[in-house]
Amino acid sequence: MSSAPPPTRPSRPGVRTRPGFRTRPASRAHPHRLPLAGVLRLNTPSDIWFKPALSVVAATAVPHLTLLALDRLDLVMYTMAGSFCALYTHQLPYAARARALAWVVAGMAASVAVALTAAALAPGAAVLVAVGALLAAVQKALCDATRVGPPGHLILTFVSSASLFAPQRLGQVPGHLALTLGAGALAWLVCMAPAALRPHGPERRATARALRASAAYADAVAAAAPDGTGEAAARARAAAAAAVHAAWQALHATRTDPVRAALHHLAATAEEALAAPGAADAARLRRLADALRGAGAVPSAGPAPLHPPLERAEAAEAAVPLWRRFAPGSPHLPIALRTAVGCALAGYAALALGVGRPYWALVTAASLYQANVTLTWSRGVQRVVGNVLGVAAFAALAPLAHLNHAALIGCGLLCAFGAEALISRNYWLGSVCVTPMALLVTEFGRFQDPGALIADRVVDTLIGALCGLAAAVAVTNRRAADHIEHALAAAERARAHAERALSGPAPELSRARRRLTASLVALRAAHDTAAGEWWQRELPGRRVADAEQAGHRTLAATVRGATRSAEGARP
Repeated sequence: MSSAPPPTRPSRPGVRTRPGFRTRPASRAHPHRLPLAGVLRLNTPSDIWFKPALSVVAATAVPHLTLLALDRLDLVMYTMAGSFCALYTHQLPYAARARALAWVVAGMAASVAVALTAAALAPGAAVLVAVGALLAAVQKALCDATRVGPPGHLILTFVSSASLFAPQRLGQVPGHLALTLGAGALAWLVCMAPAALRPHGPERRATARALRASAAYADAVAAAAPDGTGEAAARARAAAAAAVHAAWQALHATRTDPVRAALHHLAATAEEALAAPGAADAARLRRLADALRGAGAVPSAGPAPLHPPLERAEAAEAAVPLWRRFAPGSPHLPIALRTAVGCALAGYAALALGVGRPYWALVTAASLYQANVTLTWSRGVQRVVGNVLGVAAFAALAPLAHLNHAALIGCGLLCAFGAEALISRNYWLGSVCVTPMALLVTEFGRFQDPGALIADRVVDTLIGALCGLAAAVAVTNRRAADHIEHALAAAERARAHAERALSGPAPELSRARRRLTASLVALRAAHDTAAGEWWQRELPGRRVADAEQAGHRTLAATVRGATRSAEGARP
């Protein structure tokens, strides 16, 4: 007796049907709207804005004044390349900062060496633009992969692109490169100098951020629905998880001593509040965070579970080899390709229009590229607004800067300080100071007509922004949604590992908790990146939310389990 075929549902647009199979929505690609609201809104300034600002002024002033005394201000561009390294790594503990900043100086020197050699050997500007675009793409990919932090690839690209178009003979390259390395060594010393006064400053700040983020989450939960859900609470929870994860990374970056052991307790307290926020937690956490200011004693938070030291095997597993981060499917490759294409388009467009400094257009394009198209679009609007206002600031500064070379140096240092003081509020505000600083750099060799400089800068800004955005839209990143699937699978594996570790020894539970926290932070980052792409298929937003909720429930269980273990181990 034959059976009837299984019924099928009538097909609908966008739905695939096959006999005997359940229907499911087709993966539909759709354009993403690019926002304007809030692009120019000012943010709360960074809690360490003054550190890069003061460091770059100190690292720049000494070479500038030395060259002024020697009457060789024409060499300023080469010393500034090394001095600008003082903008990096201020978020890292000093032991990690020493290593990372040495690599930044080496990367800057390598970029300058390639640019100066190309400037001496290249047959024409067209080749220099191609070299500049490739350098920008490599710098962007390496800075993203190594997570070097702000200002990322932008300073490297600015310096190397300017060096490409500086008149150069091959025999001059070693001497100019030595100036860059010497200034870079001074920048390294400037950035390491605060260790003598506050050796635990970066770890204290990272722990304070974790405490404040957990306090903000406690406030959001108190203001949310009775079941503790809500969009604001979910955003606050993700931000708190990222801050707690960053605090543990900072604390595990160096050897444990009595101060760091006390900071371990506070980071565990922030993590415990994140797992199960209480009504009275917010005020207590903020008091603990405020007490971490300065160099006084670390406040006591009462009993809290300690994380064991980061073992070498675990550290090696966490430090994924750099080459693996560029394997096929890597999220860094589409952004690097956008950078190469956009910088090349901008440079060649500037050459075609006869603009005197095509590297300005190239640098403008390079400055736009962020994790996705939406953020790139926002950066483009900010860049154009900031540069237009910045040329007005240069017009006001030019009469003072042209009084003499000492006044020129003073104006440049003032702009450098202002750029770092303001850029964390919003990129466009910092660009108001970056633009006149970049224009003043061109005048160390000789004073120039301000009107011509302003006209070139405005034209190059518009060319770079248009070409950069066109490349960002044209070079799609269809694999961004695939990275969410990978992150979902990793989060599920980490959650299963943490649940198994609940019945195991305390060190294994702590490692499982760290792994789970990291996977949840990575999942949120992958979703936010994919959500901002211009042309993207439907994203699994519900699955991401469910995975985050399940992960945080397990995380709360691991924190409670660690607390019980710590209490049971006490006499």
